[in-house]
Amino acid sequence: MTAPTRYLAIFTMDKSGPRYRAWKAMSETRQAETAETGVAAVKAWEAAHADAILYAGGPLGPTKRICDDGAVTDVVNQLTVFMVVRADSHEAAVRLFDGHPHMSIFPCDGVEVMPVLGDPD
Repeated sequence: MTAPTRYLAIFTMDKSGPRYRAWKAMSETRQAETAETGVAAVKAWEAAHADAILYAGGPLGPTKRICDDGAVTDVVNQLTVFMVVRADSHEAAVRLFDGHPHMSIFPCDGVEVMPVLGDPD
């Protein structure tokens, strides 16, 4: 069996943590200015890593959960943005996100990276 080359990356944000609170405490104008800078930086990061990005993914919205009894509830989690990348190893996939703008400009606090198992087709 060959090593996986596809990795799911999920950006995380503690929506009750200090970085998120600081973001929400910004004025709407300051948030918009910071977001504009951040979006440009993310686009530059994506351009620099285009050869590794298999699926650009995107931001994740509000979450609903269904349980085995059929009950549906609204939940808050740390999942914020996702994408699928290609890398030679798990470590290499993780290192792609070192210094990513979502953590240096936006209030994300990490990226969880895991291999996508199974046949890609």
